[in-house]
Parts: sequence; structure tokens; C-alpha cells
Amino acid sequence: MIYFDQAASSFPKPREIAESMYNIMVTNGANPGRGGHALAREASQIIQETRERIAAMFDCSDPNKCIFHSNATSALNQAIKGFGLKEGDHVITTAYEHNSVRRPLEHLRQVHNIDITYIKGDNQEALISELKQTILSTTKLIVVNHASNITGTIAPLKTICSIAKDADIPVLVDASQTAGHIPIRMKKDHIDMLVFPGHKGMLGPQGTGVLLVEGNIDLQPTVHGGTGTFSEDPGQPDVWPEKMESGTLNTPGIAGLNAAVKHLSELDMTNVPRETILINRVIEGLDEIPDIILYGPHKAADRLPIVAFNVKNVDSQEIAMVLDTHYNIAVRAGLHCNPLSHETLGTIHQGAVRISLSKYNTEAEVEKFLVAMKEIVIAYDEI
Repeated sequence: MIYFDQAASSFPKPREIAESMYNIMVTNGANPGRGGHALAREASQIIQETRERIAAMFDCSDPNKCIFHSNATSALNQAIKGFGLKEGDHVITTAYEHNSVRRPLEHLRQVHNIDITYIKGDNQEALISELKQTILSTTKLIVVNHASNITGTIAPLKTICSIAKDADIPVLVDASQTAGHIPIRMKKDHIDMLVFPGHKGMLGPQGTGVLLVEGNIDLQPTVHGGTGTFSEDPGQPDVWPEKMESGTLNTPGIAGLNAAVKHLSELDMTNVPRETILINRVIEGLDEIPDIILYGPHKAADRLPIVAFNVKNVDSQEIAMVLDTHYNIAVRAGLHCNPLSHETLGTIHQGAVRISLSKYNTEAEVEKFLVAMKEIVIAYDEI
């Protein structure tokens, strides 16, 4: 199988990530924070060490405000619903957001009657201009997708955060596609809340997600329950991280994420990433095939290793099925949980075929994919 679906979940994982998870499961099955014995203390130490590694990687001041979730969707729900938005409050977000942002916001619109503006400039300058014009006295939060999970387009994050800081508006960044690919510095870039999954660019295991909070953002927990501490109090503890984490944490998954962060910190990031070189070859090759429509930035642009395309008016799911069944190539097609972006691209009815790469993909795989696409286009021309 040629795996070109890295934006959904990275594969394969570095061996040390799987080994770290296995070691925990066979040597320590204890519940972190739920006992004073040696195994429980060791499990808690692994959790805290991971908080500290992640906080250092993303320039977050307080490791105790590194909150673990089961995925980025859960973390985004905590950030959005726990922010305390009320009737009449205004939120600015973009037309390129995943449903993990759109649906919690729309829920708050229904339940609390908040106002939402989706800005959709088709380039960075237009997006910034629209943002400036959209800020109101009632704007309480800006939510931005750092990069599109469909086209790989990267948002002008530093400029957005600078504008927000000048207006004293907190910023929540969905870094689901960029964490592990692009350096992110919360304090330096004025990011107030950052969310990412462990299993994509971070190369960690599924079942892990992180919410990082910088400064004095006072979130209210969306889940209440056992924390292992302050058990005599009927109310949720007001101390981080216990305030935000109820129930048993995924210790094996967090241990795997710890190993993934360590692995990424040891990589040489000074050269052009392998996946960037490969994706440029994909764009170049697809652009040479008649009847293929490419979406998003061109080859030379600053972008993630993600490409979306269609073949004439053929349903995108059909192209993906042909690649899977006839060529053993795994891609993702459809709406990618992001109908707003497809509405903006004009592909809401057709969807799009998406390929996404990592440094573990090869030149040979890319060339096999391009040959496959040439054959597929020829076959549809003959129908």
C-alpha cells in the first residue's frame, strides 16, 4: 500500500513511539494521580514530563496549562465552549475551518445566540483586510485554522495574532495540520490558545490531543468528575491541570506522544523538508495531465505537503476508489469534514481528491501515483 493520507493520520510511526507505548503497557498499568504507590507516581511522572516537553516545544509558559484530550476535536470543544461566550458576543473565524471548529461555534449560536463572522479572503492580503474590517466592539474571540486540511494553504498567523493583540482579542489556533511541520511559538506569536492532535504531523498515536493555554485565559471545564485530588470537595478543583482533566488519562498514548515530541526535537529542520520536495513534484506532475483541476497554492508557494484535485466532473470518491482498488494507493476524497472550504472552492457537490505526504513517503511512490493518474484520466477520456 502506498499511503498518501498523512493529513488524516501519519503512518508509519517511528519505532520508538510504539516501543514507548508497549513498555508502559507491560511494565506500568497504574492510574496516574490515583495513588501514592511507586507505579502511580511513575505514571504521573510520565504525564508531567510530557507536559513539560510539549510546553517547551510550543513556547507555552506553564506546563500545567498543557491539557490532554482524546483528540483535537475534544480540545477545540473545550477551548470554544469553555471560553464563556454569551448572548451578543461576536466571534471571528474563517471559511476554511474544520467542522471541529464550525460545529461548536454553531452550537453556541443556537444555544447562547452568539454572533459569528466567517471571513473568506482568497489570499493572505484579502483575509487580513477582511479581518480588520470585521472586528467589532463585541468581538470576544478569533478562531483561525493555521493551515487548510484540503489545500495546504497556510494562514498569515503572525499578522492575525498581531492585529488581535492590538485589539485585545484572544486568539485560538487550530494547528491540527501544522503542529510538527511548522515551528509554532505561542508567546512570541501572541497565541492565547493552541490545539493540535498527537497523531498527524506530531507522529504520535491516535487517541491523543492537546490544548495549550498561554497567559490568564480563564476557561471553564466542559467535563467534571474525578481528578485524583481535592476529592473531599463537591466542586471541580480550580487548579490547573486538574481543573480541566477529569477521569483517567491515556497514559500509554501520552507516553507515545512524549516519545514523538522527543523524536521531532532531534530532527534536523534546517534543510527543505523531504515532503515539501515530494509535494512540489506531485503538483508539477498533476499540472501536466489534461483534465485535472488543482486547488490551492501553486508549486513555489509556502504550503503544507497537501494537494487537492479533481478529474473533470468525476466524483472524487470514485477516483479515490480506483486508486485504492486498482493501484493500492490510499488517498482521501469527499468533503474532508470541511464543507465551508468546499463551498469556497466551489467543490461542495463533487468534493475533492486529497493526497498528503510525510517524510516517510518516497520519490518512487510519487512517480507511481502520477503514472496511475495519467492512466485514470485516459480511461475516463475513453468512456
